[in-house]
Amino acid sequence: MTEILRQKLSDSKVARWTVLALVAFTMFCAYFITDVMAPLMEELGKEFNWTASDFGIFNFSYMWINVFFFMLIIGGVVLDKIGVRMTGVLSCATMLIGCFIKYYAVANPDQFIGTTLGLKTQLLVACIGYAIFAMGLEMAGITVTKTIARWFKGHEVALAMGLQVAVARIGTALALSAALPLAKHFNSLSTPILLGLVGLSIGLISYLVFCVMDKKLEKSLDETDQEESDEEAFNAKNILLVIKNKGFWLLAFMCVLFYSAVYPFLKYAVPLMTNKYNVEPEFAGSIPAMLPIGAIFLTPLFGGIFDKLGKGVTLMMIGALLLTVVHFFFSLPLLNIWWFATILMVFLGIAFSLVPSAMWPSVPKIIPQNQLGTAYGLIFWVQNIGLGGVPLLIGWVLNKYCIIGKSAEGATLYDFQLPMIIFTCFGILALFVAMILKREDKKKGYGLEKPNIQK
Repeated sequence: MTEILRQKLSDSKVARWTVLALVAFTMFCAYFITDVMAPLMEELGKEFNWTASDFGIFNFSYMWINVFFFMLIIGGVVLDKIGVRMTGVLSCATMLIGCFIKYYAVANPDQFIGTTLGLKTQLLVACIGYAIFAMGLEMAGITVTKTIARWFKGHEVALAMGLQVAVARIGTALALSAALPLAKHFNSLSTPILLGLVGLSIGLISYLVFCVMDKKLEKSLDETDQEESDEEAFNAKNILLVIKNKGFWLLAFMCVLFYSAVYPFLKYAVPLMTNKYNVEPEFAGSIPAMLPIGAIFLTPLFGGIFDKLGKGVTLMMIGALLLTVVHFFFSLPLLNIWWFATILMVFLGIAFSLVPSAMWPSVPKIIPQNQLGTAYGLIFWVQNIGLGGVPLLIGWVLNKYCIIGKSAEGATLYDFQLPMIIFTCFGILALFVAMILKREDKKKGYGLEKPNIQK
C-alpha cells in the first residue's frame, strides 16, 4: 500500500510537474524583483543623484547578510534540519519584508534626506531592504533546488531544474524590459517595485499550496523502510563531508565564476546599450532581456539532453567558452550598432542556458540527498560573493576610469570596454575550472557525463 501511495506522489508525473509549476512561479516573482532596479541606473542618477558607485554599492548589498553573516551556510544547514516547507515559507516572508523596505525607500525620498554612515540615507535604506530580500531569495533558491532534486530523483531532474530556471528567467526578462517603461509611464521609479511586491505575495500563496502537497508526500514516505529514513536524516558531520569534497568545490568555483560574468553584467547591460550601442533608453532593456528569454527555451532543452545523453561537464565547458567569446566582442571598439549587440546577446543566452542546465543537476551526483541543503547553501554562499562583489567592482571601475562626459539630458556617459574585459577574464577562468572538473569526474566516477534518467 505504501508503494502505491508513493507512486501517486513522487513517482506521479502529474504530482511532480504540479509541484514544479508551483515553486517555479514563486521564483519567477522573486527574480522579477531581483533585477527590477537594473534598468533604472540612469534614472536613479537623474532623480536621486545616484552615481555609478552608488548603484554598485546597492548591488553589493545583495551579499551583506548572505556572505558576511554566513546566512546561506547557516540556511543550508537549517534546510537539511527543518525541511523544505518551513524553510520556504520563511524565505518568502523574508523576501516580502526586504522588498517592502526597498520600495518604501524609493517611493519616499523626502523621508531619507542627507547621509548616514557615509552613504546617502535613501541609498542605505534601499540597500538594507535589498540585503534582506536577497537573504530570502537565496534561501528560497536553495530550498526549491532541493525540492526538485527530491521530487524528480530518478526522473527528469535536469529538465525540471532547467524549466524552473527558465521560468525564473521570464521574471528577469520582464524586469529588464518593462521596469523603465513602467517607471516612465507612471512617472514613478517605485511603481515597478510595487508590482513585484504584489506578485511576490501571490508567489507566497503558490508556495503554501506546494507545502500541502509535500506534506502528503511525507506522510506516504513515513511508512517506508527505516533505511530511507536514515538516508534523509540530517547529521552535523554533513558540513565537514561537503567541505572535504573536491568535486563539490570545483562546481562551486564554476558557479561563482560563471554567474559573476552574467548577473553583474545584466545590472549594467542597459546603460551599456545606451552608451556603446546608442539604443534609445525606452528600448535599451529589450536587448538584454533577450538573454533570459532565450534561456527560457534553451535551458530546458539542454537539461533534457543532459537527462537522456549525459555530457554535463561538456555542456558547461561549451557554455563557458561562449561566455568568454561574447564578452570579448563586447569589449572591442567596433560594430557599435544595435543589431551586433543583439547577436552577441543571443549567443550569451545560449551560454546562460548551457551551464545552469548541467551545473545544478550535477550537485546531487556528487553530494548525497541528506547533505544537499548544506551543499547548495555553500554553493550559493560562494556565488553571492561574486553577485555582490563584482557589481561593486564594476561600479567603482566605471566611476574611476570610464566617465567620458554627460548626455544632453544630464545622464553620465561611460566607456564600458574595461568592465567587459573583466567579464571576459571571468569566462576564461570558468572554462579552466570546467576542464579540471572533467578530469576529476573521470578520476572519482561521479557520473557527470552520464544520463540522469534511470532506466
